[in-house]
Amino acid sequence: MEFRDSQAIYLQIADYLCEQILLNKWQADERVPSVRELAVSLEVNPNTVMRTCEFLQQKEVIYNKRGIGYFVAQDAVKKVKLLKKERFLENELPQFFRSIYLLDIDLDELKSHYEKFKRSNFK
Repeated sequence: MEFRDSQAIYLQIADYLCEQILLNKWQADERVPSVRELAVSLEVNPNTVMRTCEFLQQKEVIYNKRGIGYFVAQDAVKKVKLLKKERFLENELPQFFRSIYLLDIDLDELKSHYEKFKRSNFK
């Protein structure tokens, strides 16, 4: 995994885990890979992965079965979407609006590009 300097590593790992849930690679009540397994596969310190798991547990995306590991929460998809939407609206959307304003891109043009993107990426 390539990490960016613009965001804490544990949050980037959280984004990765959330993406796995949204892509249905991990289903509700299914065990996620262990902290050690994730640390090895992502080439990070296990403490960083543990911080990610604690963060996602606090956000009720995953839950811990003591001695067994972490599992995907029943309503994880809903929680992930809310979490990602909130972060998008707070952090990315203002910059996006600024860019389309400065570049004088109207919403109709933007809509056509968005529809093209959906067709080519999510068939």
